Amino acid sequence: MIHPELLRDKGIVIVSPTGKLVKADFEQLTYLVDPYIQEYGGLNGVMILASDFPGWEDFATLVSHIRFVEDHQARIKRVAVVGDDDVLALLPKLADHFVDAEVQYFSFAQREQAMSWLNGSSG
Repeated sequence: MIHPELLRDKGIVIVSPTGKLVKADFEQLTYLVDPYIQEYGGLNGVMILASDFPGWEDFATLVSHIRFVEDHQARIKRVAVVGDDDVLALLPKLADHFVDAEVQYFSFAQREQAMSWLNGSSG
């Protein structure tokens, strides 16, 4: 399950997974971000706050995740992966092959730096 929060004033979505991801998570995320994207043309960033990679409940959820990324990646400028997990640290290198957005990893201790980066600083 994920807990998304849209910071409308910044154009940033914070996504906090707790447990395995389910198909409804990506439906909920779509309903949250699509109206904002339609109004403003895109998101400045997405912050993924995770202590570890939770995985997916089933294959249908993985497909939903892939579709969400395909449908939204061109409208997101930056993605900050924030956590202290080796698997999460690999995501920027993997994502570089699939998304237009800049993707960068930050440790939990660097959460404020991640938010600054999402807001447009070059850090």
